[in-house]
Amino acid sequence: MPRSDVAVALSFEQSWGRLVAGLIGWCGDWDLAEECAAEAFAAAVPAWEASGVPDAPLAWLTTVARNRARDRMRRRTTESAKLALASAAEDEVAAADDEDIPDERLRLIFTCCHPALPMPARVALTLRTLGGLTPAEIARAFLVTEQTMDKRLVRARAKIKHAGIPYRVPPPELWAERVEGVLAVLYLMFNEGYAASSGDSLLRVDVSAEAIRLTRSLVDLIPGEQEARALLALLLLTDARRPARVRDGRVVPLAEQDRGRWDLDQVAEGARLLEADPPWGPYAVQARIALCHDVAARPEDTDWGAIAELYTLIPPTPVIELNRAVALSMAHGPEVALPLVEALAGDLADYYLYAATLADLFARLGRSAEAAAALATAMEQAPTGAERRLLRERRDALLDVSGA
Repeated sequence: MPRSDVAVALSFEQSWGRLVAGLIGWCGDWDLAEECAAEAFAAAVPAWEASGVPDAPLAWLTTVARNRARDRMRRRTTESAKLALASAAEDEVAAADDEDIPDERLRLIFTCCHPALPMPARVALTLRTLGGLTPAEIARAFLVTEQTMDKRLVRARAKIKHAGIPYRVPPPELWAERVEGVLAVLYLMFNEGYAASSGDSLLRVDVSAEAIRLTRSLVDLIPGEQEARALLALLLLTDARRPARVRDGRVVPLAEQDRGRWDLDQVAEGARLLEADPPWGPYAVQARIALCHDVAARPEDTDWGAIAELYTLIPPTPVIELNRAVALSMAHGPEVALPLVEALAGDLADYYLYAATLADLFARLGRSAEAAAALATAMEQAPTGAERRLLRERRDALLDVSGA
């Protein structure tokens, strides 16, 4: 069995979140579940390379992980009650297979998003347990040290344990206090998969696909929640462009993408969800911005004026204001947008897309030296190798044209 086939089976067919969610539901111990899940994945590589990927990979992983957990619980004399509880629950836990089982993961995400936890902890815990990101990767996404993130995750798990936060989807009367946090976590989880915060690859398809599946499950669970439908629309309309985002390991900017590769079925589904969602909450507005891009047959057909107006309907943040300035530059010229972008320097000085946007505006205004310097800054700040390569190509092309 080629190593690449085993990697595909482990990365995509078997979601880390599915395994961890099932283990937590079975044994009730978050740390033990994560440790044994990691050991099961590690054991799968040599076993599957030697014998081939089993017909039911998740069942294989679950069996190995549970066996490891049982061994550890047996060694913990003080954990004998927990072992008895887990053994008694065997008949109640369905055998693991390769069907999509959203309930375990929904229970996990609602637990992660309990209002007793601060929002950064909710996001970090979800990215770790459902997305399978390492503490180092999550730390880079939050712009904190790995040690800080480790402590945040430990505190979050301890809070769940000591506060007795139940591992369940809450009753309907408690949904209102949880849904906003759940939606925010799903949105950030998708973004981490669609534009990874670290590494050499731009995309983590398994993470973004998991976010879409969970959002769809949430819509099924709470069909009257308009912002959940709007978020699903946003994720679908954004993910529709994924097939054209990377070519031969190179990031392809939106204006250069082969629009014939976009997933029109996802575009159509996202548009239908928006038609059934008249309110204009933040996710609905962002979804309509995504739709403006998706329905443009050519880059020059994009209604940048409408996009700039839509950005005014979202609560302003520095990143939202940066995106609005980009739209204004496309609709009315770089000279209109440059002062707006420069005013954001204090908030976004460490954000690589800020420097990249400055470089684009400088280049369009004929200020090549300043554009090259901004691109050099963006290259230093870019989180992935794919993005750094794109920025380097832009800088080299600029220097070639300017003769610098």
